[in-house]
Amino acid sequence: MSNLGIASIQLSGAKSGNLDLVIQEVKSVAKSYPWIEMVVLGELAICGPSLDNAEPAGNKTELALQKLAKETGLWLIPGSLHELRNGKIYNTTPVIDPSGDIVARYDKMFPFLPYEKNVEPGSEYVVIDVPGVGKLGIAICYDIWFPEAMRTLAAMGAEVIIAPTMTNTIDRDVEVSIARANAAINQCYFLAVNCAGEQGNGCSAFFGPGGDLIHKSGAGREVVLIDVDFEKVRRDRERGWHGLGQVMKSFRDSKVSFPFHADVKKRAMASQELGALEMSKSRHQSQPSPSRPKLKVIE
Repeated sequence: MSNLGIASIQLSGAKSGNLDLVIQEVKSVAKSYPWIEMVVLGELAICGPSLDNAEPAGNKTELALQKLAKETGLWLIPGSLHELRNGKIYNTTPVIDPSGDIVARYDKMFPFLPYEKNVEPGSEYVVIDVPGVGKLGIAICYDIWFPEAMRTLAAMGAEVIIAPTMTNTIDRDVEVSIARANAAINQCYFLAVNCAGEQGNGCSAFFGPGGDLIHKSGAGREVVLIDVDFEKVRRDRERGWHGLGQVMKSFRDSKVSFPFHADVKKRAMASQELGALEMSKSRHQSQPSPSRPKLKVIE
C-alpha cells in the first residue's frame, strides 16, 4: 500500500475556543469519507494566537485530541498549540496516531518575528513514518520561507511536507508560491493548510511532487480531500517529473559543501548590516525628537 487519504480542514472559526468545532469537523470527515486516514488543521486553529492560552504538554486540549484520534481511528495533525515547557512557550504541533498516542511534537523553528514575540524557537526536525505507507515531515507557517529547513526534511526522507499556517496578511499569495517551489525543488507533496474566519484569509494550497497544483482553496471554510500517492513521489524522484530533473539525486550526489549555512557564527556575521530583528517604526517614530531651544529669562 502506498496511498494515504489526507483531509485538510480550512477551519472558519473564532479567534480562540474552537475545540468543540474541531471535534465536530473531524468526526464529520471520519463519517463521510471512510477512506480518509489523516486529518490536518491550520496553525493555532484550536486555541488561537494569544499566549495567554498556553498550556503544559499533556494538557486538557491535547487529551481531548488524543481521545478524538482514538475514537475516529485517524492520524491527527491538529494544527498547533502553544505549549508551556520549562518556563518557555513553544508553538507546537503534536502528531497523534490512530491509537491516540502522541508520536512526535514539532516546535516551530522560525517564529514570525518581530510579531510572534515571546515564542521560543524549536531546534529539532520531525519526520514521522506512517507504517507501511511513507514518511511525512512537519513544518509550521513561517518555517516554509527557509528552504534550508525544507530541504533538510526532504533529505531526511520526507515524501510529504505538511505545513499548518495561520496567515491573514497580504503575503498569503507569496506563501502559496513558496509552497509550490518547495514541492518542486524537494520533489514531494506539499500541503500548506491555512485558517479562515477570524483567524486567517484561507487560500490553503496543495501541490504534487512536480510543483503541480492539486488544489487551491478559497477564503472560507473548506475540507480538501487528497489521495496522496507515495509511489508517485518515489517514481518522480527516480525518473524526474515527466522525465525531467532528478533534483534529489543531484543534491545527493553533489560534492559541494555549504559551510556558510553550517557555521552559525559566520551566517550571523554575514548579515550584521541588516540591523536588529525588531518591529518597524513609522518615519515619524524613527526620527529623533527635535531639541527645544532654551528659554532666556528676562528679569
